[in-house]
Amino acid sequence: MKKYEEKYRKRCTFVSIDCFDTPERWKEGLEKHQMPWIQVYNPDDAPLDKNAIVLYGVQGYPTKIIIDPDGRIHKVFAGEGPDFYKELDAVL
Repeated sequence: MKKYEEKYRKRCTFVSIDCFDTPERWKEGLEKHQMPWIQVYNPDDAPLDKNAIVLYGVQGYPTKIIIDPDGRIHKVFAGEGPDFYKELDAVL
């Protein structure tokens, strides 16, 4: 992810949303992994209309979503694999 964020940072914005961790564990992960893009914490008790899991239909972890410039979901990727990165290369 770091390599692709650096490659495309002038053309798109990466955002990570943490789900199911405690605030402490989330902060530990931020410190450990030093991800240079926007980080958001999604609390377990977030109202359904503001819960990232519900809003984006997350069905597995990690989930990567490409959102187009108009705010529409272009494509969703669940799990790890090269497909997300290939799609980023194709659309950017």
